[in-house]
Amino acid sequence: MADVRLEGITKTWGAAAAVEDITFSAPAGHLVALLGPSGCGKSTTLRLIAGLETASAGTIRIAERDVTALPPAKRGVSMVFQSYALFPHLSVAENIMFGLRVRDVPKPERDARLKRAAGILGLEQLLDRKPSQLSGGQQQRVALGRAIVAETRVCLMDEPLSNLDAQLRVEMRREIRSLQRRLGMTMLYVTHDQVEAMTMADQVVLMRGGRIEQDDAPAALYEKPATIFAARFVGTPPMNVIPASLVPASMASPPGGRARDTLAIGIRPEATRIAADGVPASVAAVEYLGADTLIETRIADQSFIVRLPGRAPAAVGETVGISWEPSAAHWFDLSSQCRIDR
Repeated sequence: MADVRLEGITKTWGAAAAVEDITFSAPAGHLVALLGPSGCGKSTTLRLIAGLETASAGTIRIAERDVTALPPAKRGVSMVFQSYALFPHLSVAENIMFGLRVRDVPKPERDARLKRAAGILGLEQLLDRKPSQLSGGQQQRVALGRAIVAETRVCLMDEPLSNLDAQLRVEMRREIRSLQRRLGMTMLYVTHDQVEAMTMADQVVLMRGGRIEQDDAPAALYEKPATIFAARFVGTPPMNVIPASLVPASMASPPGGRARDTLAIGIRPEATRIAADGVPASVAAVEYLGADTLIETRIADQSFIVRLPGRAPAAVGETVGISWEPSAAHWFDLSSQCRIDR
């Protein structure tokens, strides 16, 4: 196993920085998700680790070795691309073994690695097929197979499930996580889907505008978001964050006696309830999802979502009271957008 560490990594395109002063580490044997919206720099960061882009500043270390200036082939990493990057004219077996052939790995060893990878991924009956004869999930397995036979200690994945349908994505999430644990490899996984990051990763690096917004375990990211951006990005539906001045003092006591007009209060939709003595809100929409109901309301001009179990008796246009336990409140400074702990 090998750890991966980035220290002060910056990549600029002319005067614009794609990533700026990125520092984080992926411990050996862990799955680390790079999460964030489109254009935040997560794929660029992965390509910098792979050696497909050259860093403008900073250091990249893999297994304690400085690989910043090394070409991709010398870094000891494998990569799975969003497009799978399969050769349409080659069979499954030939696609999986292509990299081994290029590196002149002896045929007996190539065959042994192919057999092992095919067994792990359930591809034994598909080795003679061409990519066009495979489903999306099967093509993804072939791309994974190519990474497995490389037998590198670090595997990089760039949104590998984005081309699959919803049900298949759920299945492949479990397969990739199981595979990563079984092989004990260090995996860096780029995704814009917070569900993928939260369910698969040991560690989540949340990025925004080329910088790291928060680097934490999935549970900590959800339970103690460091900024308003993190609070709203993680969670389905996202956390409600509104000016504290809209909430009666009896329902929310600011930390440290700070002025209410300098703060925002955050409440997870699932931590709310409808109560007659709650904050008055008008119902804008009701979505019944079977297991629960999402009620979108307006507190003044601010959107506020309530999530209730089962079917909730609420109608568009009516006024309801929204309440929550004091311990459910998250506090943020409106100026810095950063979390304030009591």
